[in-house]
Amino acid sequence: MNFTNYRIALVHDYLKEYGGAESVLETLSDIYPQADIFTSVYLPRFFGPHQSRLTKKWQGRVHSSFLQYLPFKAKLISLFRFISPLAFKSFDFSKYDFIITSATGAYFPNALNKGKAKLLCYCHTPPRYLYGLATARDLKSNPILNFFSQIAFHFLRLADFKYAQNVDQFISNSVTTRLRIQKFYRKDAIVINPPVYLAEASTKADLSRRSNTKADLSHVGANHDSSFNKGFFLAGGRLARAKRYDIAIKACNKLNLPLKIFGRDFASHLDELKAIAGPTIEFLGEISQAEKSKLFSEALAYFMCSDNEDFGIVTVEAMAHGTPVIGYNSGGVAETVIDGKTGVLFDSLTPDSCIKAIQKFQKLKINPKDCISQAQKFSPQVFTSKITKLVFSLKS
Repeated sequence: MNFTNYRIALVHDYLKEYGGAESVLETLSDIYPQADIFTSVYLPRFFGPHQSRLTKKWQGRVHSSFLQYLPFKAKLISLFRFISPLAFKSFDFSKYDFIITSATGAYFPNALNKGKAKLLCYCHTPPRYLYGLATARDLKSNPILNFFSQIAFHFLRLADFKYAQNVDQFISNSVTTRLRIQKFYRKDAIVINPPVYLAEASTKADLSRRSNTKADLSHVGANHDSSFNKGFFLAGGRLARAKRYDIAIKACNKLNLPLKIFGRDFASHLDELKAIAGPTIEFLGEISQAEKSKLFSEALAYFMCSDNEDFGIVTVEAMAHGTPVIGYNSGGVAETVIDGKTGVLFDSLTPDSCIKAIQKFQKLKINPKDCISQAQKFSPQVFTSKITKLVFSLKS
């Protein structure tokens, strides 16, 4: 489809890290290479191993708001939620035909003045902290802070609902998110799962090594050294409390299983995880895409214990490498992992429930080709096709 006659703007909350939401923005920027990118603050130094690629790809395309000029802006992101509507209202979108926002909620970027443009919002989730979902920070541990936060959240929910009504078409990353949009915004959404870049080199040798073999967990309860000789389990992504890495750590501690955890620390959660980790747990820090791909291709299984995950791109990344997923049966994980075929799902967010899933996994023969086939449903090509068709259908 030819979009040269249409002027498209891409809008993102803030650019201070690289996760699933930023991956979606990157793909949108590839689909529409002439589109300008608007954001409240642009801090590419926090992109880690993705910095070089993104700064080159987005050179001259990113427009930040007046918040970019504030001192200590990197530490003030949480406070910006109170004034971000002003930042997005300050942009001039009068020359655009379509505006596509990439947002965790509505009141950040969707507060903009859209003029005559069609406003589409790719919603990763309504703000989790506003609607009682697990988040990176535990406010309940500080009753005074929690009390005043809940007062502020009341007014932010009102603003969130107001600006959601500015959207012409919501797009949700999962059925889970679509139901949240219906509940909190009273708006319908079209489900378009986020793009997942599939493994290009799940080699025949690797598939042969994995194919129709049980996970070798005969070493459970053995000493530390022998366990590391039998392969390893994997977890990782953004190291935040809501991701519940502690469940996988405690399960692997009890079973004496090797677990490697990758990713960038968030809200000082890494220290908490290290404090409960036994000798078979290894923390790798933030890694490159190539390093992550290698880990996926070698791991026995990937743990996704996140509490009601919005979608869970990393679970599909694991399956794309032929790697089964052991995950908590909730949210987007329940939508992507086929229990007993591409992984094992457990129903209680406890180490014991996770342990039972590991033991069930031990008895299964999961074919890596089934994992890869499932992952292909979420390819960038599928995402691109659905997005372009949707925008084209709204052009009139």
